[in-house]
Amino acid sequence: MPNINPATDASFETEILRSDIPTVVQFWASWSGPARAAAPIFDALAGDYADKIKLTRIDVDENPQTPSSYGIMAIPTLLLFINGTVVDQLVGAVSRTRLESFLERAIAE
Repeated sequence: MPNINPATDASFETEILRSDIPTVVQFWASWSGPARAAAPIFDALAGDYADKIKLTRIDVDENPQTPSSYGIMAIPTLLLFINGTVVDQLVGAVSRTRLESFLERAIAE
């Protein structure tokens, strides 16, 4: 997974909430077809946006505390964090164009 640093319950505060750049977290699970379908698009865009925004993912099965605390009910869900606060979200498998628009809005914030 190029340019994607997996997050965990233990690293979430340090890696996401204290990040000095906008961070998008993809909540996913290997058993989810839509999450598996969205992962390659997310991975590909990670390289394109590496100098502008941090992209990371968290496995909801291995790290149940964080998804629970953010009320994640559907996989995949993307949350955009700026200065430790959720400012936007995107739920479900989406097209590359829609994901790029989401990332561009994140950069503009």
